[in-house]
Amino acid sequence: MLIRHKSPLDIQPSEITSKSVYRDRRRFLATAAFAGIGATFAPLIGPASIALAAAGTKGRKLEGVIPGPFATDEDKTPYEDITAYNNFYEFGTGKTDPARKAHTLMPMPWKVKVDGAAGKPGVYDYDDLIRPHKLEERIYRMRCVEAWSMVVPWVGIPLADIIKRLEPAANAKFVAFETLVDPKQMPGQRFGALNWPYVEGLRMDEAMNPLTILAVGLYGEEMPNQNGAPIRLVVPWKYGFKSIKSIVRIQFVEEMPPTTWNMAAPREYGFYSNVNPTVNHPRWSQAKERRIGDFLKRKTLPFNGYAEQVADLYAGMDLSKFY
Repeated sequence: MLIRHKSPLDIQPSEITSKSVYRDRRRFLATAAFAGIGATFAPLIGPASIALAAAGTKGRKLEGVIPGPFATDEDKTPYEDITAYNNFYEFGTGKTDPARKAHTLMPMPWKVKVDGAAGKPGVYDYDDLIRPHKLEERIYRMRCVEAWSMVVPWVGIPLADIIKRLEPAANAKFVAFETLVDPKQMPGQRFGALNWPYVEGLRMDEAMNPLTILAVGLYGEEMPNQNGAPIRLVVPWKYGFKSIKSIVRIQFVEEMPPTTWNMAAPREYGFYSNVNPTVNHPRWSQAKERRIGDFLKRKTLPFNGYAEQVADLYAGMDLSKFY
C-alpha cells in the first residue's frame, strides 16, 4: 500500500453551524427519540439518546496523570458517547448493551497472569502491574471497522514499559492477550456469539511501539466497566477490536497467536487489522468514517492518521494481503 500524505478532511459540521447550536439541536433530537418521535434521526445524532442514562456517572479521579505524547488536537468525543456506545460482546452484541449491563463486572481486585517466554512470569495484582508506572493521558483517534470513530482521552501507560519489566526471551516474537471469562460477571458469555475467552495479539515491535498503551482510565477517571475495566489495550492505528478489554493474561510466544475475530471470520478480519482506507471490508467501504456526533463523513486516513509513527513497521508488506 502506498502511504499518501494527509488529505484535506471533508467539511465539518462546525464549519456550517456553531458548535453550541449543533449540540443543542442534538440534545433536542435525543430527547425526542426517548419520547418516540425522534427515532428516525437516531443514526444521525449519535448514541447518547439511546443509552445515556445507562452509562452512569464518572468513576474515581486518577491522581498524578501527566500529558502524554502524540495527542491529537481534534475535539474530544463527549464522555457520555464514549461510555454509551461500545462493542463489548461479553455484555451483548448491541452497541448499548455494555452500558446497560456492565455493572455486573467487578474490576477490583484484579489479577493478570504473565506466562510464556517471560523472564518474570507470575500472577500480578493490578497494583503490582500498574502502580510502579506514571499514568499518562493520551488523546487518540479511535476507528471502528464499522466505519465510525471517536477521539478518546485515554489514561494509561506505555505497553513497552510493562514488557521491559517482564523480560521476554529472545524468541518471544509476539504478545498474546486474553480477556476474563466469567458468565456471572459478563452475561454475554452465556451465549455463543464468539468463542470465549476473547483473545488478541500483537507482533513484538507493534507492542513496543510508543503509541501502544495499556489504558486504565479515560477523561482523567478510572476506566468504566463498559470500556474495558480495569485494564485494556489501546492500539490507535488499528481497528478498535484489536484493543482487547478486561485483560487477565499476557503471554509471550514465538508463533503468531490466534485472535478472536480472525477465528470467527477470517475473510473479514486479519491479524494485523491496520486502518487501511484502500482495502474494503467485504460488506462495506473503509474509505470514509463518521465521527460520533458528526452529520457528515470524513476521509479515513491510512493507519488512522498515525502513518508517520508506524508505517515503517510494515515496510515491504502487501497490506491488502496482510490485512
